[in-house]
Order: sequence, then C-alpha cells, then structure tokens
Amino acid sequence: MKRRSSILSLFLASTMLCGFAAGAGAQEVLTADRIGLADAPKSMTFRTNPPFTHTNTTPSQAEGYKQLFTQFAQNHPDWQINLEYFTPDIGGEHARMLEQARAGRAPDCTTVDSFQLALFIKQGALAPIDEFFTKEELDDLFPFIRSGITGPDDKIYAWWWNTDLRLLYRNKEVVANAPQDWAELKAAALDAASKGKEGVLFNGGRWEGTTFDWLAQFWAQGGKLTDDSGKPIFGEGEDREKMLKALSFYKDLVDSGAAPQRVATIKDYADFNAAVIADTAAMFIGGHWQNFQLKEAMPADQFAKWEASAIPGPTVDERSTGTGGWTVAALSKDPEKVKLCMDLLREVYMGPANNVMSQLPTRKSLFESLDAFKDPFFKIVNASLVNGQARPGVPIYPEISNQIQIMMGDVLTGAKPPEQALDDAWKAVNDAYAKM
Repeated sequence: MKRRSSILSLFLASTMLCGFAAGAGAQEVLTADRIGLADAPKSMTFRTNPPFTHTNTTPSQAEGYKQLFTQFAQNHPDWQINLEYFTPDIGGEHARMLEQARAGRAPDCTTVDSFQLALFIKQGALAPIDEFFTKEELDDLFPFIRSGITGPDDKIYAWWWNTDLRLLYRNKEVVANAPQDWAELKAAALDAASKGKEGVLFNGGRWEGTTFDWLAQFWAQGGKLTDDSGKPIFGEGEDREKMLKALSFYKDLVDSGAAPQRVATIKDYADFNAAVIADTAAMFIGGHWQNFQLKEAMPADQFAKWEASAIPGPTVDERSTGTGGWTVAALSKDPEKVKLCMDLLREVYMGPANNVMSQLPTRKSLFESLDAFKDPFFKIVNASLVNGQARPGVPIYPEISNQIQIMMGDVLTGAKPPEQALDDAWKAVNDAYAKM
C-alpha cells in the first residue's frame, strides 16, 4: 500500500507541474538565467555558482536542480528569480559584491563562501534571518557551522547549507596502500613517478583552493592562523615553525619529483579529474565531491581502481582536513525579498540540494535522513570529519589566504626560499590588519 501511495504522489506532483507549465502558455518556467515566469509581477536577483543550479555540468545534478527550481516556481507563481553567476574567481567576485553592497547595487539574495562571510557581516551588508529558523534547527547545526553564521550581536546572518572536506585519492593499482604520513606519501609518489605517473597532484596556483587544501598540513600540527580575537599569529613563535614545516613539505614534494612542477599552476579541481580520466596521475588531494564526479565520468572498471583516504599528516597521529562550504544570505533590506531568499534556501538548498550534489549537510539530522549519504563512501568521509577544521571566521582571513597563495607560488616555483616567502606574507598580512 505504501508503494502504491508513493507512486500516486509522484503522479500527482508530475501532473501539477505539467499543469503549471501548460498554464504558462508558451513561456518557459525555467531558463538559464531565470526561475519562474518572465511576466511574474515580482522579481528578485539571485547570484550564485553555476554548479548550484540547473546549469551544473554533471547531468544528474543538473536534472536534480531542474526539478527543484521548477517546483519552486510553482510554489511562488508571483515571483521571477533572475539568476546571476559567479566566475571562477571567487575572491574577486566577493570583493565586487561587497563594493556593490556599499553602493546599494548588490543582488537581493546570494551564495557566500563561508570563508568570506565574516567580511559581509562586518560591513553590515546582510539582513538578519533569525526569524526564519527554529531553535531545534539551530541546535541541529554542527558547532563550527553555528559560530560561523553568527554575528557579534548574536544574530544569524546566513545559513551555511553545505560543507565539504578534502581527501587523498589514489589509484590502488599504482599505490596499493593508503599512505599514513608525509614520509609514506612522498615514497609512494616517487615510486609512481618512476613508473611514468604524476606522483601526487595538489592545488598550488593562485586561488583559495591552494590555501585551504594546504592548511591541512599546518593544522595537523596544531597550528593557528589567528588568536581568538582575530589577530594574525601564524608568523611568530611555534606557529611560524609549523607553517615553515608544512611549506617545506610541499616544496620537497616538487623538488624531489614526487609532485610535478605543474602543481604550481593548478587552480581548479577539474584538473585532477582530467588527470584521473587520462590515467596520468597516481594520487591527488581533492574534495570529497570528486568521488561522485569521477564515478559519473568514468567506466565502472576504471573508477573501481580509485580509493579515497584521510590526508596524511607529519605523523600517523597528526591529521587534519579543511571543512568549507557555502551559505545563502540576503543582501536586500526588502522584507518580502528576504523571505523569498530564505524560502529558496529552505525549499532548494537546505537538504534537497545536499541530496542532489552529495554535498555534506550541516545539520546532524540530515546526515541520518538523506538518501545520498547512505553510500558506503561516506564512512570514509565521516571518519575524516572527526579531524575537520573550518577556516577562521575573522575579517582578516581573506588577506591571509591571499598572501598564502602568493607565498606558495613563490616557494613552489623557486622564486623565494620558504623563510623569505613566509616573512613577506607575514608582513603583508600585518600591514592589512593594521588598516582594518
């Protein structure tokens, strides 16, 4: 009886959607840059990443978003949402949006990368959204998520709807056993390189992914970027030594040939997927979501050669991994648009989109209830989440990241020794902090 009821529900939902589309006449309910009917009387702008929409390049995810957005349009027939898209330059996009907010030209609703959220809160660009969430929903968030979306006035200014983490992926036919520490990772990569493979790939180009992925090596040692007040401390004392140790480890991977020199130019996780599909790489440090991208893009027998494990640290007992993610926030001060922005979050992103993209939810209950997270792969993910760490939600973090990216490029290309590169980054960050 339950199965018959489910089939009937699906039929009725399909019928409703078809009726909505038919009632719209020749108008399209969903286009590349619009959700809803073009002649809907009310409109809102929504700026986001292309993968978080039906323009996603993974067919199953694009279809999932298509269904969610079509249903959303049906639920809100008086509204059209005009879509704007970020370019891959996420840092630049956020800087531009902050400038637009100052000038009163920002989008009404947007996705904000979690590491940039503190800047938006500090500037007063976001509308408080406490009224849209229950105490139970807030208590259900992982602690680092709750603190990240809360302003100094204890109000909630965004909803962090997905998180992620980094893992080490390896071709089991080339690297049989998962490396447990830095020494084993280097040895396995050198052995793979001797067989004509790229030993280990990682982000080393000028973008946030380089900073975030590499910070796992710094955090694994207990390193801290800032103190509790948000003041930078990474360039002095024990934290400086830990940063130098992590920086020298990456330099040694390149200098020894364990990692190819081209890592200094990699600034897109898609580069790792391309290398895996071309069968040129033995290992790479990438995001958990790449497991599912590769599964869709490769024949089953080729995909079966690959396995993920925790990122090795200096020793077996020293490990960390970055946990990032995206928020949805309202920049509009119009109460109607703020509410619609939160409706979009709740009906599309807070749970449903996690399922569509296998993006880790930020609420404990969703981990248990969503179908996507019953995949055995998430046993590896959950084991690594124990060592997860979010970027500090402080206004100086984006500049710290910027300087780490510059530092990494200088070191990996041999332009500067690690000590000089770190000292230069430290000075630049402190100069920026003094002006805040």
